Amino acid sequence: MQAISVTTISIEHSIGSVNMYAIEMNKGLPEREIKSMQPKKMLDDVELTPFLKKMILFASGGPFLDGYVLVIIGVALTQLGPQLNLDAHWSALVGAAALVGLFIGTALGGYVTDVVGRKKMFTIDIIAIAMISIGTMFIATPMQLVVMRFLIGIVIGADYPIATSLVAEFTPRKYRAISMGIIAAAWYVGATAANIVGYALCDMEDGWRWMLGSAVVPCVVLLIGRWGIPESPRWLARKGRTEEANAIVHKLFGADVELEPEEMTKTRYSKLFEKGYFRRIIFIGTIWVCQVVPMFGLYTFGPQIMSTFGLGDGKEAVLGEIIISAFFLIGCIPAMFWLNSIGRRPLLIGSFAIMSIALAVLGIFPNANVWVVIAAFGIYAFFSGGPGILQWLYPNELFPTDIRASAVGAAMAFSRIGTVLSTYALPIFMSAYGIGATMLVGTIITVIGLIISIAMAPETKGLLLAESSSVNLKHKKTSYR
Repeated sequence: MQAISVTTISIEHSIGSVNMYAIEMNKGLPEREIKSMQPKKMLDDVELTPFLKKMILFASGGPFLDGYVLVIIGVALTQLGPQLNLDAHWSALVGAAALVGLFIGTALGGYVTDVVGRKKMFTIDIIAIAMISIGTMFIATPMQLVVMRFLIGIVIGADYPIATSLVAEFTPRKYRAISMGIIAAAWYVGATAANIVGYALCDMEDGWRWMLGSAVVPCVVLLIGRWGIPESPRWLARKGRTEEANAIVHKLFGADVELEPEEMTKTRYSKLFEKGYFRRIIFIGTIWVCQVVPMFGLYTFGPQIMSTFGLGDGKEAVLGEIIISAFFLIGCIPAMFWLNSIGRRPLLIGSFAIMSIALAVLGIFPNANVWVVIAAFGIYAFFSGGPGILQWLYPNELFPTDIRASAVGAAMAFSRIGTVLSTYALPIFMSAYGIGATMLVGTIITVIGLIISIAMAPETKGLLLAESSSVNLKHKKTSYR
């Protein structure tokens, strides 16, 4: 034992001597050469720079527009419905049209983004959203409205895989949950903004035209903000453009930062259906359905639902929805930090459990006191924050760079099958069976999300993207280095 201790001391003394010798030798070297001898930092371990903050902010514009466009139609229909004589069938088609477009846009946009790059698609879709928003102001028939909602759904859907993959590939791992939390919160900011704009224009003659065309304002802001954001270095490395990738990393983060090795691969959409990855698509798509189906129903037909619960009509119902929307937004703030402290898996399971209880209260007691109704909606909305962030975070962490955007698009497209059907069915079902039964169906959906989360949710906290996207990922405790 003593011999081991003596040996250890000798080794430590030798290392210390070598270090002192290296320091003495380096005194005469230029500072640039000394820096080159220091260990390099990986892109996954850099700090949050001003560039990253700007990129995350303007990448969140897509979800902002999604929330804005999907919710503003609910307010606009209070004017537009009587003007176009929209019955339950046409109202359902209008609500579902944008979601059908989202289904196509996410599935197609994700693959195109993996093939041609994140940067090109980052601006093209914003221009398209602005043009369609202006065109929607001049519709004159129910069918024209359905077509325009379908088209705007396509271009908004395309932005999700573009923006989230770019954010995930630039953002260091300890800030990844926060960055995706900001993106998720942006949806609710957009939804809340839509309710506020709709409330302000509700009494204006033909106010619906300005409501539907108002999306062009954030589009202009986003175009200016996204200008100059470079291509993802991880995507460039996967395409064999290593020099370009390293140049971007060194320019943005310094010469001492190194890009993690990326294997040069060709994008194959079929890889999503290979063993390991297809299971993840099913998992993410299912929890996405279970999170957004009740939420989209609440937002798309919010004023009507608020009125059914006795929370007022017209502007009063819109005001009630603004309050509920604020709870959705507030819930994202602690969730983005809990994902790093509590972990992805426990937060997902706990959130679905509480959301199920809240919807059950609304289903069992539809005639409850107004404060009970608001509290139940508020609790459901607040705890939607965790699943709302994870539906973006999980697909970006669980798939490699060559199919990351495709995976986001595929998972979102999977979820939109459920949301399209449910959004079409909701006004018809609510009219036939009442609000209590409708809320109980929502409870069943969130309970399914809870069961799937318990069975399939992995823990990816603290892992490098290369580790979390491996098909060999195991359920294990992780920590930041």
